[in-house]
Amino acid sequence: MGRAGMCVMCKGRGFCGLSRCPVMSRFYAKADTKPFDSYMGESPSVFVGSYNYPQISGGPLMTGESDNPESWVLKNYSIDKIVSLRSKTIRGSKSLGRTNDSIQEVALSQKPVDVEVSFKKPVNFSLQFDGTLAPVGLSGDIKKMDVLDNPSVPGIVDRVTSDTDLNASEGIFSLYGNGIDVHHIQNVLSAGLMGAGKNRKYVPTKWSITAVDDTISKMLKKEVSKYPPLSDIMVFSGALHANQIICMLVPGGWKYEMTEIWEKNSLWAGDSEVVSTDGETLKNKSGYSPIAGAYYSARLAVLEYLSGIRRSASVVVVRRVTGDYWAPLGTWVIREAARLAMKNPPYICESVEEGSVYITKLIGNTRWINSGKLLNELKTQKTLFDF
Repeated sequence: MGRAGMCVMCKGRGFCGLSRCPVMSRFYAKADTKPFDSYMGESPSVFVGSYNYPQISGGPLMTGESDNPESWVLKNYSIDKIVSLRSKTIRGSKSLGRTNDSIQEVALSQKPVDVEVSFKKPVNFSLQFDGTLAPVGLSGDIKKMDVLDNPSVPGIVDRVTSDTDLNASEGIFSLYGNGIDVHHIQNVLSAGLMGAGKNRKYVPTKWSITAVDDTISKMLKKEVSKYPPLSDIMVFSGALHANQIICMLVPGGWKYEMTEIWEKNSLWAGDSEVVSTDGETLKNKSGYSPIAGAYYSARLAVLEYLSGIRRSASVVVVRRVTGDYWAPLGTWVIREAARLAMKNPPYICESVEEGSVYITKLIGNTRWINSGKLLNELKTQKTLFDF
């Protein structure tokens, strides 16, 4: 595997063994920030690190702006705007022991809570990027932290987090089914507020993001599998921050395959295009996807749509990433891009072949066609409509 292929698989996770990701090195320049060793203001969420797990550290994220990606989409923030906001966001850190810490008050709250934090030394600028998390620019070791006001906790969040007989998966789906957005659920899970009895523990934020997308998808997949199939072959398309998502839905039982195309000179691909594919049937997926969190984020958006219309389908998803995606913003981009795609009017096709031709026209690339197995399977399979 060449460097480009390794970088796409890794997405900043250190597979190459280098101390600093060479692709991300351009973002580590010193910011024009004045040293400060205390903060008083809003904290909209928490961050739990994965380094040295299970002896982990975490704390509040401190910023006067919303850090919910759904809010960024509604406000039509550009990549530059998001990176600018996140470069000024502070990630507080202290050793996390028992799950009864004040950071849990931040995680429980639907609205930002005011905190007062003093740091052991002035905060350090190191703009961190990877393929899963939204970037954060500043970090500091916490000497003391006080929550200054009462968290605004929705009733369902209070009930689920107080129920120590409820396992984490059941709790996640209960929150989702009662209208709690995935970002809030990720915070609650990360802060060690989910799970039965002694099983409660802090979950690194980057793990909780994929865990919530995956858990909700599994529940929706069981639901969707009981519905009748679609009556038409439909192709949906949408884009967000230079991530184009195309979803072809074909009448039938649940099958899912996703292909990622990182164009030449795009963020992780370097000087050669990289294509990767992964998929599943109705059975739970085995192993972690080589496409990483993007696989689960796109799958959630499609299942949300199918659940909403009470139909089942086999699904082919293509993600095309262009060179304009100059900074990795996290897997939320793929989830929200796929959600936008599923809200757009679909192109109705007479056949899978017509759908594949239309997808190729949209992305200007034929390499995706032979990268997986599901498309050819769908082209040759017989359905009730053929008899």
